[in-house]
Amino acid sequence: MDPLKDIRWRQRFENFEKSYKLLEKYAKVEFKSEIEKAGIIQFFKMTFELAWKVQKDYLESEGFNVKSPRETIKQAFQIGLIENGHEWMDALSKRNLTTHTYDEAFADKFVKEIQQEFYPIFKSLYEKLSKE
Repeated sequence: MDPLKDIRWRQRFENFEKSYKLLEKYAKVEFKSEIEKAGIIQFFKMTFELAWKVQKDYLESEGFNVKSPRETIKQAFQIGLIENGHEWMDALSKRNLTTHTYDEAFADKFVKEIQQEFYPIFKSLYEKLSKE
């Protein structure tokens, strides 16, 4: 393991942890207003970005060479860093969709998905990397 790359993923993990904790704080709240829904969607996007990047940095510290989020997720799944590869790929698709699309029906559905599907995969990653 490269000591500099080991330090890098640990530093990235600290940022992921802050973002994850914000998402965790609101993962069980029922949102009524548009601004609240937009807020949790933004927490999701921020947490997802840091989650895939901490995976990338971790993989690089282990000697893997990955570039894109899709490549990173596939490799992380293959080595057992993450458990639900399909859910991670779905999270990637939804993150990309939120960048280009907004409508209220999508936001309502997506908030539920964040709380029920995506928050648990972030939690699993957080718990796994916390032990490293």
